[in-house]
Amino acid sequence: MAVGGQGGGVLTKWIEQCARSNGYAVQATSVAGVAQRTGATIYYIEMAPATIDSPVFALLPAAGDVDILIAAEMMEAGRAIMRGFVTPDRTTLIASEHRILALSEKSVPGDGISKNEEILESAKKHAKRQIIFDMEKIAVDAGSVISASLFGALAGSKALPFSRESFEASIKASGRGVEASLDVFSAAYDNVENPEKISSLIFPRKTGSAFKAVGNPSLVAAWNVLEEETEKFPETVRKIALIGLRKVVEYQDTKYGDEYLSRLTQVMQTDDPKNEFRLTCETAKHLANAMSYDDVIRVADLKTRKARNIRINKEMGINGEDYLKITEFLHPRAEEIVGMLPNKLGFFIEQRSGLMALIERVFSKKRLVRTDSLLGFIQLYFLGGLRTFRRRSYRYKIEQNHIDNWLSSALSLLPNDYNLALEVIRARRLIKGYGDTHSRGLTKFDRVIDGISLLSAHKDSAYWAQKLQTAALDHEDDIELKKTLQNIRSLS
Repeated sequence: MAVGGQGGGVLTKWIEQCARSNGYAVQATSVAGVAQRTGATIYYIEMAPATIDSPVFALLPAAGDVDILIAAEMMEAGRAIMRGFVTPDRTTLIASEHRILALSEKSVPGDGISKNEEILESAKKHAKRQIIFDMEKIAVDAGSVISASLFGALAGSKALPFSRESFEASIKASGRGVEASLDVFSAAYDNVENPEKISSLIFPRKTGSAFKAVGNPSLVAAWNVLEEETEKFPETVRKIALIGLRKVVEYQDTKYGDEYLSRLTQVMQTDDPKNEFRLTCETAKHLANAMSYDDVIRVADLKTRKARNIRINKEMGINGEDYLKITEFLHPRAEEIVGMLPNKLGFFIEQRSGLMALIERVFSKKRLVRTDSLLGFIQLYFLGGLRTFRRRSYRYKIEQNHIDNWLSSALSLLPNDYNLALEVIRARRLIKGYGDTHSRGLTKFDRVIDGISLLSAHKDSAYWAQKLQTAALDHEDDIELKKTLQNIRSLS
């Protein structure tokens, strides 16, 4: 079972080639699904020794009748177990423990990521044998794809009666990316035979402070100055501050990075060293996210970057002879359009419901933009290029005021209630995303902050602030949040 773009078809061909070269009759089928991204596909292979006269193969897998289950992602393994494809009397389960997040996991207010632990426990209970490790990392570190890792794990499992050499011969016969695929195959194979060995270290990535700015000399010099400024922070803060600094500079410019460090310095100077600068650490993370808010300019910029096009081509297996059509689905709201306007003009229009309704009618229709065409690409590229104008936009003014008020609220609590100030900073995680998602998060944030303002004199203030955030994060509707707010008001 594989998610779209992971090379499930390639893996199927390799297995089929390997079986045929060993004198087996083989049948391979596939059924597309709609689980995540471009869809989870079930590839089904049946084989039998050629000595069997006219074997009859099934077109689809049946529950309780699968000898080997290969899952290219952890949740796909979980789905296979739920569907009864994994059974303790016969199934060898081979799965990568990495995650590709489903839309439902990304869209919830808080941390909606499903945990691997339950699936691992279920695998131990339902599979005859489990081979589970991060096969994606092994592949990525070697510049290859996960299909080679899965193939290596299959060979290493000895679940098929074929030699390692015949598996490798199938990769060589494909003729594409052979060297990298063989390296990944070997690493995964060795990991199955020696699970205590950390295979990902075979292809070490650059770590530490190897990040080096390149490009315009004046911009590089400005970045180097900012990087040196982070040395004034305690080491625990500096690690996060550097990541945050890179994010805001990449989002806007080095001047914006300087503003990030200035705000963070203000928090650090007020912070209490006895608390190990926990407030500054939290602020470093959430402040970078707040300053890198999603707007029309940001979305257009990301959709027209060269790196995105390269990634899509790689995921879809596009070569020089193929032509890929890319259609962007856009649905701008009046708020996004007005937010791009100059500050005073945007404020003027937002205060007039008639003008907002008119803009909504004109711009809010669903738009399909082909970024593989010159006209479509230029449209989004122009919008992305408005980054230099962002500082003069109405949305920028709104966001900066909101950030300043948020930080002021936290710092005002510091002298009396350090833990409550910490919860004010953490509440910023409620705001994320774009469009309606951002609006819902902002509404929840405002309600949580209103509730926290009632707790300043309460001995269990931090506990109730955490309950407010949990209620806001764990429930799409506001019913639980409203109940918690009522309880807090009854305490006052």
